[in-house]
Amino acid sequence: MKRVTLVDVFKHRITQKYLQRSGINHAVTVAGYAFDMAVKKGVDPDLATKSALLHDMGHYEWYRDGKWDYDEYRKSDIHAIKGAERAHKLLIRLGEDRLVAKEVSVAVLLHTDSYLPFGLEEKRTALQDVVAKADEKDEQPMGLHHYKQMDRSEALKRLHELDLKIEEFLEDDDELA
Repeated sequence: MKRVTLVDVFKHRITQKYLQRSGINHAVTVAGYAFDMAVKKGVDPDLATKSALLHDMGHYEWYRDGKWDYDEYRKSDIHAIKGAERAHKLLIRLGEDRLVAKEVSVAVLLHTDSYLPFGLEEKRTALQDVVAKADEKDEQPMGLHHYKQMDRSEALKRLHELDLKIEEFLEDDDELA
């Protein structure tokens, strides 16, 4: 089975629609952080980067009087739930392995503590923890990280570079096995 790449995921119309809301720059930056953290922690970088790229695709735009209402967002947030569903459906459409799609969607579901019962974040798997920490590394106060800009061509370039790193890592891993 051919690996579904980050570029494949990014180019899909559904990804484009939802990353416009949550910020392409943030998604691509978090995917880069997730790769580095995954390699250091012995986590599959393919799963980590896909989860990180898609982690905020469930965002809803909480605006009041034309301005972002961060307090309303925090109070009403379920973006991780919606994002997990969208990520799973998208990956299945792209022909991703069903178990990979499930792992990614659960990591998306558990990447934030904004709706989790207290203490549940302590029970995250290594993959889920990598995605959560990569997201936290790019966060800015009041959700400003969602407004950093990145040109689509720059995003594709960076994701292609990550895909090459993942392929190299997976080939090296296969040779060691």
